[in-house]
Amino acid sequence: MSHNYAMPLTPERRLARLLGRIPADWAIRIEKVADAGAVLRWRAAVGLPDAVPQWSAFHDTMPDALEAAWKAARVGRSDA
Repeated sequence: MSHNYAMPLTPERRLARLLGRIPADWAIRIEKVADAGAVLRWRAAVGLPDAVPQWSAFHDTMPDALEAAWKAARVGRSDA
């Protein structure tokens, strides 16, 4: 009988994995705000501390928002 030893990627594990990939000197901003429909949703900004934050679109979960911001921030960076 085979067993699945893979650990499920829970929101907490996904968040920890994302935070571990972002360089230590980069700024991380995360907000939970009401969108245009008054629904509370997450958005994030990731980048160099002196850069103007580029906020992600609204997402249903914090890891989704952080991942979107991380992907946008590393576009065009060779050291990311």
